Amino acid sequence: MKTTTSFNQTKTILLNVILFFALSLSTIAQTEQNNETGQTITVTVNNVKNNTGQVIFGLHNNQTWMKTQGIQNTSTKIKNNIATVTFKNVKPGTYAVMVLHDENINNRMDFKNGMPLENYGMTNNPLSYGPPQYSDAKFEVTNQDLDFKVRF
Repeated sequence: MKTTTSFNQTKTILLNVILFFALSLSTIAQTEQNNETGQTITVTVNNVKNNTGQVIFGLHNNQTWMKTQGIQNTSTKIKNNIATVTFKNVKPGTYAVMVLHDENINNRMDFKNGMPLENYGMTNNPLSYGPPQYSDAKFEVTNQDLDFKVRF
């Protein structure tokens, strides 16, 4: 009898130790994951002129603005003249979002005589003439999620 009780107590202690280490590792993994993830930035366009094509969103920093692809890029279909995306895991820093209604789904802005043929917008909704300026569209990411409404 003592052998069975002793074996069961040892088994219980061993299972508790394993459970303790498993929970500890899980907590460490979650902490590391939270440190590796950043904030989310949700961007919505409520005034897309039609539901044709797609809306392309690019998250940029000063080095990528109007020069190359953004740090994160995504596109979405349009439903009821609305398009929404969420950029995830954005690290603290200064960014701007450029948005394009790509009606013909060729993944670029179309021009005629140097003028854009498709609607576009950016964070902060500046009213400017000429090329979009990073300084007008930039915002700071700190420790809070952000939500922007962009107008075309």
